[in-house]
Amino acid sequence: MKRRVVITACSAITPIGWDKNDIIDSLRQGKSGVKPLRDDGLLNKHIHSRVFGTVDYPIDYGFKRQYRKTMGPVAYYACQVAQDVLEQANLSREFITSGRLGVAFGSTHGSPTVQRDIYRTFFQELDAKFSSIGAVDYLRSMVHTTAVNITRMFGITGRVIASSTACTTSSQSIGFGYEMIKFGMQDAMICGGADEYDTTTVAVFDNLLACSSAYNETPWRTPRPFDSKRDGLVVGEGGGAVLLEEYESAKRRGAKILGEIIGFACNNNGGDLILPNLAGITATLRLALQDAEISPGAVDFISAHATGTKMGDVIEAQAIAAVYGENTPFVTGLKSYMGHTMGTCGVIEVILTIYMMEQGFIAPTLNLEQVDERCGMLRHVREVTPAPIKIGAVQNFAFGGVNTCLIVKAGSELDK
Repeated sequence: MKRRVVITACSAITPIGWDKNDIIDSLRQGKSGVKPLRDDGLLNKHIHSRVFGTVDYPIDYGFKRQYRKTMGPVAYYACQVAQDVLEQANLSREFITSGRLGVAFGSTHGSPTVQRDIYRTFFQELDAKFSSIGAVDYLRSMVHTTAVNITRMFGITGRVIASSTACTTSSQSIGFGYEMIKFGMQDAMICGGADEYDTTTVAVFDNLLACSSAYNETPWRTPRPFDSKRDGLVVGEGGGAVLLEEYESAKRRGAKILGEIIGFACNNNGGDLILPNLAGITATLRLALQDAEISPGAVDFISAHATGTKMGDVIEAQAIAAVYGENTPFVTGLKSYMGHTMGTCGVIEVILTIYMMEQGFIAPTLNLEQVDERCGMLRHVREVTPAPIKIGAVQNFAFGGVNTCLIVKAGSELDK
C-alpha cells in the first residue's frame, strides 16, 4: 500500500540568509546574495566570471571535536541543517537510532577544498610524506561525506542514499526519500544537499562559457533567468534539509506539517551529457504530474530551474509550455536571488516554496527586466504577488542529462 509523505521540518543555509525571516525578507525586498568572487590565490587569474552566491554571515556550529575531525566545509553545512530539522521535529532519541529513520543527502563533489589539499601534497610538494594523508582526510573529502557525517553525528542507522548528480542532487535526495517512505522502506528520512564555496566549480562552468561575466562590477544584477540580457549562471554555496515522515505517524505524534510531497519524477535524456533536452525535460514534468495524480491545471506555481544560461532557460520555457499549455502557472526563477547553489538548489527551492506557501505570496524573478521573447509564453512573476500556492512544482536539471521534478502540496491543503 502506498503511504503519504509529509514535510515536518526544514532548514536552509543560503546566500540570502539562514533564518526563515531573513530569507522571506530577501524574497519580498528583492535582496541578492550574489557577491564578488573571493581571491583564493589558486584559480582566480584564469576565471572570467568574478561573482559567487556567497554565505557571508558567521555560523557558530558548536559541534563536538569528535565529529568535527571528519568534516570538510560541505559536511559542516550538512550537519547543521540536519541538526536544525531534528530539533524542529522533536523526534525521540529512540526513533532517531531505531533504523526507521534514514538519510538521503548529497553534494556535487564532496569537499573540493579538502581534495585540493590532498592533491597538492601528491603533485606539488615533491618532498612531502604521503603518510601525512590519512583516513580522516578521505572522510572529510569523499563524495558521500555529507550523508555519513549526518548518520555519525546523530546515530542514524537506517537507509543511506548519497546522490551526487550535480544540480539534481538534493531534488533526487528528496525524491528518493519520498519513495523510501511511500513504499514502506523507512518511516522518516532526512533529505537534502550541500555544496561549499569553491572556485574550481566556477572554473568548470567558466571554461564551458556558461558563467556570468558581464556583471562582475555589479554582482547583484546577475544571474538573470529568462531575461534577454542574461549571460550565464552564477555558482553559489549553501545547505538545505527537509524531514520527510509518513503522514499517519506524523499526525499521531502531533507534528506540524509544512507540506506534502505528492509527486516525483526523475529520468535521463539518454543522449548529450551537457545540452538540455526538450523531450527529456517535458517527459519528466509529465511523469511528476502523473505520479501526483493531478492535472497540469492543479499546479499554482513553478519554481523553474532557470539558471540564466542562454539555451537552458529557453528549453525549459518550451517544456513548461508544452506541458501546461497557454495558461501556465506562475513561474519564478529563485536562483536569481542566490545563484546556482549546485547540489543544494533543489532542496533550497523546495524550502523557499514552502515559505511562500505559508506566507501567501510569490516572489518575482530578480533581474528580469526584459523577458527574452523565446521565453515569453510563460506567466513570469515580475513583482511580489499576493497569491495562494496550494500546489507547487520544483524543477531541476543536471549535467549528465538528469531531470527531476517534485510536486509539493501546501500543509494548509493537506486534508482538502
